[in-house]
Amino acid sequence: MPELISAFNLSSNALSLLTSAVQFGFILGTLLFAFLKISDRYSPTQVFFLCAILGSIFNVSTVLEQHSLSSLILIRFLVGFSLAGIYPVGMKIASDHFEKGLGRSLGYLVGALVLGTAFPHLLKATSQIVHFDWNVVMISTSALALLGGLLLKILVPDGPFRKAQQSTDAGNFLSLFQNINFRNAAIGYFGHMWELYAFWAFVPLLLNIYNQIHPGSIANIPLYSFIIIGCGALACAISGILSEKFGVARVARTALILSGICCLLSPLLLIFASEAVFMIFLMFWGVMVIADSPLFSTLVARSAPAEGRGTALTLVNSMGYAITILSIQMVSISQQLLSQQYIFLVLAAGPLLGVLFFSNFRNTGR
Repeated sequence: MPELISAFNLSSNALSLLTSAVQFGFILGTLLFAFLKISDRYSPTQVFFLCAILGSIFNVSTVLEQHSLSSLILIRFLVGFSLAGIYPVGMKIASDHFEKGLGRSLGYLVGALVLGTAFPHLLKATSQIVHFDWNVVMISTSALALLGGLLLKILVPDGPFRKAQQSTDAGNFLSLFQNINFRNAAIGYFGHMWELYAFWAFVPLLLNIYNQIHPGSIANIPLYSFIIIGCGALACAISGILSEKFGVARVARTALILSGICCLLSPLLLIFASEAVFMIFLMFWGVMVIADSPLFSTLVARSAPAEGRGTALTLVNSMGYAITILSIQMVSISQQLLSQQYIFLVLAAGPLLGVLFFSNFRNTGR
């Protein structure tokens, strides 16, 4: 982003505008997809493929010359909008292929998301050895997005458990929340999302704060950020496997409780822990903060009618992502109001409320 801003002679506030454009594009896209029931009325594989093509085109168009701030904001918005047909639709595709073992399959899917989230930190950590220009990164990620869409189109047909929805009534999707299990699973997911993306966004800040309290302790912050976030990929796969033995709801609840405890312990560890202990703590937090994500998505999918799973997953994903914007802003505001070691306490509110509501989930099976 800083290189892009420099290349087009943009003002410093362009960073937040360009970042927010992707977020709002995703939120608006997922709301529209849910309202129109896109992934339930049409082939989700076709939707994924089309959105991968559009997203790659919009993304790579950033490298064209003569962009203004307005045109860049529009492009980033369209990239976020295209992502509405990738992640939630990918979960819909998985749910169409697995009636049993859905927790495990979504664990692998969300694990891939985690690796993708952590990858830029690894790229930054290695950029001191091999320089990556911003336009090379944009072209490369666009090519990978296109490749992903092509692989899915060629290798993954629509699932055997897919039930296409024929109804065009787009106004009743909020009736899903009348189902108590769906509502409680969704609220548990919202509590999880309050913490997740704020934690991911501020991992480098956590490490910087530790360095300020214990000068010179952590040298390569991008590399440690990649490790802390990336270890969550394995956690997603393991939580999916554990859910088959202990139950999806039980494993999800345990992970949510433990990640909330990490929020509460963060001030003590920032002040008193050695570097090794602090890194182990952050890796544990990185595991627990994401381990419940595929499991809540599993419970949302199972609690929705088969012909409306895509809409349910898309709607909950959209609302959850909107919550992340609020929590990120709350952490930013807390930086101005609290001592730096206490700013992550606000993240504990999500797991706390999530566990309180999710305790009413009626576990009807694994």
